[in-house]
Amino acid sequence: MHSVDFWSMTFVFMLAAFVGFDVIRNVSRLLHTPLMSLTNAISAIAVVGSIIIAGEQKTTLSTVLGTIAVAASVTNIVSGFLITDRMLKMFHQQGQKR
Repeated sequence: MHSVDFWSMTFVFMLAAFVGFDVIRNVSRLLHTPLMSLTNAISAIAVVGSIIIAGEQKTTLSTVLGTIAVAASVTNIVSGFLITDRMLKMFHQQGQKR
């Protein structure tokens, strides 16, 4: 890997992190559940990518990092669905009390 490629990828990663953080921070509470569902779909793509990386077994480091990425992505998806389900139940109960 050339140093130019490394610095370009680092710059893109940092820019995406800052823009993503700013976008998520400014989302209203009403849009949280649909946004969480979209995030779960994106995490599913990350699971597929990390399974491919872990399955290639080119080096021990890539296999370990791929396995960690699979675990982190699956945890993100499961917790996202649990949070979304809980929020939907909260809104459903509020509607019944009126």
